Amino acid sequence: MRKLFIALFISSAFSSFGQQDEQMSLYMYNPLYFNPAYAGSRDAISAVALARFQWVGYKGAPMSQWFSAHAPILRKSMGIGGHVINDQIGSRTRTSAYLDVNSSIQLNKKQDRLAVGITGGFDAMGYDFSNSTVIDQTDPYYGSSFSTTKPNIGAGIYYYGKKHYVGFSVPRLFESKIEVNNLLEKITKRHFFVSAGYVFDLNSVFKLKPSTLIKYTPNAPITIDANLSLLMYDKLWTGLMYRFHEAMGVNIVYNIKQTFSVGYVYDFPINGLRSYQSGSHEILLQYDIKPKKQALTSPRYF
Repeated sequence: MRKLFIALFISSAFSSFGQQDEQMSLYMYNPLYFNPAYAGSRDAISAVALARFQWVGYKGAPMSQWFSAHAPILRKSMGIGGHVINDQIGSRTRTSAYLDVNSSIQLNKKQDRLAVGITGGFDAMGYDFSNSTVIDQTDPYYGSSFSTTKPNIGAGIYYYGKKHYVGFSVPRLFESKIEVNNLLEKITKRHFFVSAGYVFDLNSVFKLKPSTLIKYTPNAPITIDANLSLLMYDKLWTGLMYRFHEAMGVNIVYNIKQTFSVGYVYDFPINGLRSYQSGSHEILLQYDIKPKKQALTSPRYF
């Protein structure tokens, strides 16, 4: 398992990137956003709230909020959950709501598990070009506004243990289209996600966790996020992130009594956008309700 993760992590260094879907630097704390097979894997009723303010100072820059909640049921053989997304970038807004369910089996005495999940919900999208500044006033979208709601489904697979995970998912299987002013536009593209992480014990105090998230959309460059975090005393995560050819950043997450976590990320651009904005901020709140018999166990690492 360790060799598999190291190969995934290193191979990402040889790929290019391109942003397609909502960007998230603390992806390792909210995998339910892109993989329904993650539901219930924390052995607790778990809720996560995230807010991202991207490219601060850049007019029309993305602002995104996520909320997800999930729990194991039927003695961990199934997981259920749901997630909501609100995203705005320029003249486009999107609100999404999805339900997630999966089934999992224990593979060995180490309690490694393999989960397969599905998700279903809708994306409500709105476009308002009435206040847009344009050069060509014959543009067919000039001064128009419209909205649409499209249902969708997705699927994922997730293999995990106490100190490792690997996942593959397609959050939206259907590619949605809309017709406006006799023009047919594709508004939802199919995305493929690969995620992986591993926790190394350095000593009794420090642990090291590399992780990566790889996103691919046909006819677009690959997006790759890499993160390297250090855990101290099972309380404080500090880390460095790198989004290939786009951004670098730092993150910090503090665990309070193994049930509540609060985190913050600042990432700054390393591409041509660095002259027009002052970086991106991300805030995390996570809360776990654990059974009493698990209250004194070590915290989950993902």
